[in-house]
Amino acid sequence: MDRKKIAVLGAGSWGTALSIVLSQKNYIVNLWSRRSEHAESLEKCRENSKYLPGVNLPKNIFIYSNIIDCIKECDLIVLAVASQGIRETLEKISDHVNKDQIIVNVSKGLENKTLLRISEIVHSFLPKNKYVVLSGPSHAEEVSRGIPTTIVSASKCREAAELVQDVFITPNLRVYTNPDVVGVEIGGSLKNVIALGAGISDGLGFGDNAKAALMTRGIREIARLGLAMGAYASTFSGLTGIGDLIVTCTSMHSRNRRCGILLGEGKSLDEAVSAIGMVVEGVYTTKAAYDLSKKYGVEMPITTEIHNILYQGYSAKESVYNLMLRSKTHEIEEVIEKDIKGW
Repeated sequence: MDRKKIAVLGAGSWGTALSIVLSQKNYIVNLWSRRSEHAESLEKCRENSKYLPGVNLPKNIFIYSNIIDCIKECDLIVLAVASQGIRETLEKISDHVNKDQIIVNVSKGLENKTLLRISEIVHSFLPKNKYVVLSGPSHAEEVSRGIPTTIVSASKCREAAELVQDVFITPNLRVYTNPDVVGVEIGGSLKNVIALGAGISDGLGFGDNAKAALMTRGIREIARLGLAMGAYASTFSGLTGIGDLIVTCTSMHSRNRRCGILLGEGKSLDEAVSAIGMVVEGVYTTKAAYDLSKKYGVEMPITTEIHNILYQGYSAKESVYNLMLRSKTHEIEEVIEKDIKGW
């Protein structure tokens, strides 16, 4: 493949980690930080000391604080900003993007005010550009250090998905393709909600039994919403469903789990988020997921109780009891109701 020029918009931990991966493949990488002082620090120290300390930035990563200069003549534009900042970023660049530039989103979340997925926001600004979402169980701390990781490149356009697969794949980063953009985006977004719940469980001092139940029932309700929105069921048993859920619910690299632990220990939401010191996507996604469950008429009891904790003032213990004392039901409702007649 020819030597590509790639713009990465967002110099947080994930944007930085992917920039390092791409630079190691000898691509020209332009990394944009929205704060000029942060860009100056990256250029001077060649290390993202706040978001990814201890990892050096190779020389073929060029640092920008001017976003228009950053995307100029690039083949791919990677969106690595927080989900609530996607619209603002697109407003800055949309008039300067040409139709041949492929948009690659690596952010996981939903827009709170509109309930839109990121692909829908991108399409509203750049309807002629090919869109790919990269997602999966992938902590920046591990990817930046070459620890084996597997992710998914999803797009309605197979050619674009496979091109991005080729660009990002390395001996340590395996990339699969998938046509299910809806499922990949919903799985990647809502696993952060369940990870908050897993952290709350840990913070309350509950054990492995409780967390296993939370994760298992959590993927069921994620899939229910995804199917209602047009996703494929199989996506939720893959890397961007159960795979991403496992890593986010069990790892201390996960901001969402760490935030949940603090909530379970009795901290307020503001105190917990402040202690994390970085964007906790699940806090925003919980509200959007709750609103989507009402819009599509999908029962999501775990999401509802986490919403109650974050936004309705419920105590964590109160919400756990609400979940445990729900009306009795079958484990796999649709199988019992549709496939096993007379049971």
